[in-house]
Amino acid sequence: MTTPPLTFSQAFDLSDELVLITGGGTGLGFSMAQCMIAAGARVIITGRRESVLQEAVSQLGSSAEYRVQDVADLRAAPQIIAEVEAQEGQITTLINNAGQHVKALVEDTPAEDFERLFRVHVTGAIELSKAVIPGMKARGKGNILFITSMASLFGVPQVTAYSAAKSALLGVVRTMAVELSPLGIRVNTIAPGWIQTEIFTNTVANDPERKQKILARTPLREFGQERDVGWAAVYLCSPAARFITGVCLPVDGGVSIGF
Repeated sequence: MTTPPLTFSQAFDLSDELVLITGGGTGLGFSMAQCMIAAGARVIITGRRESVLQEAVSQLGSSAEYRVQDVADLRAAPQIIAEVEAQEGQITTLINNAGQHVKALVEDTPAEDFERLFRVHVTGAIELSKAVIPGMKARGKGNILFITSMASLFGVPQVTAYSAAKSALLGVVRTMAVELSPLGIRVNTIAPGWIQTEIFTNTVANDPERKQKILARTPLREFGQERDVGWAAVYLCSPAARFITGVCLPVDGGVSIGF
């Protein structure tokens, strides 16, 4: 049986959604929150620094709230989800965005750094996902979105721990999608390219050679903007993407397919 056709605005409408975004106070998380709100969603952002979250919510407006949370605290995951859902209603979309980074040669990367990055990027995200699944199953629909990286698609030097954690998410997404999609829960991931976050912009400003090297291998010949990732997230979590699950969407200007 075919469903009635949607209008353009209905296809991207998130007005019935409550979206929780980890690491939502800055960078890509903040931009995704802006785009989700623009599409009609209510948003809860989480992070470790309350002052940063307060400032972010003051900019995001009345459709946003925050909760202080460290995704590395695995025991707190069920508690934060239960708290939000008791106070705000059921979380319909979870965006696992929070992360940390380590830059070092593999022989200079201690085991503790591998364990810490896996705890944040992988285990912490999985624990939050487990906590939202029962509500999504009961509702018969939901979205879980992970943010991975170019480092999960091809080799990037001096980020072995980060690459290992982000690459692990690709397997997590595929397996979760196979398990959960029959229940109406779609699971996807975005792999951002070189995006003009504050940290990246400051880095290339002091390294013109690196800047030109990146642009030379980017087919679109420009860096991405934070909202490019934000709108991609809106798409993957919207009715327009109803038949898409288990995919990794590069938002990278073509870097992953360029030469």
